[in-house]
Amino acid sequence: MHGDRLKIRLAAPPVDGAANERLVTLLAAELGVLKRAVRIVSGASSRNKVVQVDGISADVVERLAARAQSS
Repeated sequence: MHGDRLKIRLAAPPVDGAANERLVTLLAAELGVLKRAVRIVSGASSRNKVVQVDGISADVVERLAARAQSS
């Protein structure tokens, strides 16, 4: 966690959307949703992004955040 934000480091290069695609794939897998349920709603070309995920509860997000804090 980085304040109230989840910090994710990716090995994919920020070229031709590869890092964004990897982020969507990673979040979908971690949250147990289809890739189409994960969208970058702002910051697609920035280091800081806002992501929307359909079909998950606040509990799922809190568990992901708790796992991130313990890492």
